[in-house]
Amino acid sequence: MRGTTTRQATMLSTLTSDSLIPLDHPIRRIKPVVEAVLAELAPEFDAMYARTGRQSVPPEHLLKATVLMALYSIRGERQFCERLRDDLLFKFFLDLNVDDEGFDHSTFSRNRQRLLTHEIADRFFAAVVQQAHLRRYISGEHFSVDGTLLEAWASHKSFRPKDGGGKGGPPAPGRNAEVDDHGEKRSNETHHSTTDPEARLARKGNGVAAKLSDAGHLLMENRSALIADMELTSATGYAERETALTLLARLPARARRRTVGGDKGSTRRASSPAAAP
Repeated sequence: MRGTTTRQATMLSTLTSDSLIPLDHPIRRIKPVVEAVLAELAPEFDAMYARTGRQSVPPEHLLKATVLMALYSIRGERQFCERLRDDLLFKFFLDLNVDDEGFDHSTFSRNRQRLLTHEIADRFFAAVVQQAHLRRYISGEHFSVDGTLLEAWASHKSFRPKDGGGKGGPPAPGRNAEVDDHGEKRSNETHHSTTDPEARLARKGNGVAAKLSDAGHLLMENRSALIADMELTSATGYAERETALTLLARLPARARRRTVGGDKGSTRRASSPAAAP
């Protein structure tokens, strides 16, 4: 017998987001770890917000949303909020009801500075790593180190001579004034960024354009492929191997012997500061 389509909407339902997620789904193992970390950070959250006034989106939701964005490779906050409206797995992870609409993407930008000021992201990551050690997800014996250049939020127009000179003199006033640097030799010894003084001109190899960059470094545990530590440094050209030793020194002193793998950047000058014509 041919079935028919029922267009009558259900007025009352007993389904929850928890009942619709398979019991063997990996997200069920991740959620208790994240919630244990957030419980440790609860006093920090209380200090971040006023005791009176209109209630805001809980910071736990924002941090859980960041975890989901990393796990499911979601490009941006706007795309995440659009998916949150109809993805029951996301609602389950954020402890939302099936009929909850979620929150607007502007919530991230309004609360980002508060989270940065209290260094919540760093403490959240450190607490997650601690939970991984307690649950024996990290072996503590076999690791890999790597570093890469991260493009800074600074324009090449801001890379000006330290003495204020240069071709054509000081730049014209304005947010996006024209700068004529054609034929001018620029290097980190004579120039610096006026908007991001910590950024340095660097390139990943010969024949690659030099950009204002910082250096990002990761220490990964090989057995579970979990990031055990990270660091952000200046792109000096020698930072990769120097920071690798720093990351290894910060590991808990438990294993008697460790093996460490790295690429050629850990033994030679990989991201050399560049002088751009």
